[in-house]
Amino acid sequence: MKVFLLLILVLLVVAVVLAWRRGSVAREQRQLEDARAEAQRWYERLGGQVMNLHGEDPATRQALADAGERYNAAGGQLQQAKTVRQFELARESALEGLAYVRAARTAMGIDPGPELPPLHGAQGAGQLTREREVTVQGHHYKAGPQPGPDTPYYYPGGRVEGRPVPAGWYSTPVWKTALGAGAGVLGGMLIFDALFSPGFGDMGYGDGYSDGFQDAAQDFGGDQAGDFGDQGSDLGGGGDWGGGDFGGGDFGGGDFGGGDF
Repeated sequence: MKVFLLLILVLLVVAVVLAWRRGSVAREQRQLEDARAEAQRWYERLGGQVMNLHGEDPATRQALADAGERYNAAGGQLQQAKTVRQFELARESALEGLAYVRAARTAMGIDPGPELPPLHGAQGAGQLTREREVTVQGHHYKAGPQPGPDTPYYYPGGRVEGRPVPAGWYSTPVWKTALGAGAGVLGGMLIFDALFSPGFGDMGYGDGYSDGFQDAAQDFGGDQAGDFGDQGSDLGGGGDWGGGDFGGGDFGGGDFGGGDF
């Protein structure tokens, strides 16, 4: 009798474990399908905009070129994605591309459309609210909140070696490893110092950047806003920001002239 009861108990435990495993597999599959659908949704909307928007001025052309690059990157990531994390990275790439689309629409003087879910890589970076202009190592640099002939490069915000770089328009894509002005990595860090560090005085950086700068100091163990080292990093692409809930959001229907925006 005891052996029979023990056998029943063992069978019950095995049944519970099998049911739990089936439920866990089902939950993981649902999460994977949800992540795939979310990434695909933003990717398709980015594609509609990239294919239907055209501009002649340098700022628009550059922003659309960057949006197209992110569209291609997101497509490649979607094809290879097999995990929730990988689909989230593809989603982030698509959202970054749509941030460039909004910049292009702004440069064209048309409605940029609804706000996007926040980019994970841009959290704490803030955005430029006033124009800044500096000379570093014999080269002239400008940055500001609006596109112009001297500031055709848009950046959606992010961090370079832990240093927050606010969203805005720049004269040179100094966040990339191939610096347009020929400056090296150290030069790139000096440019960021000159453009944004409070130690250079009030030259027009946004309040959001100032907050992000202090956050970066805490995150990376610095004693003050400028202590983040002297090495550069390439944030031009959709970096490995990891998983996370980037929020919902919808770019709405096709009311913005040609794209599934």
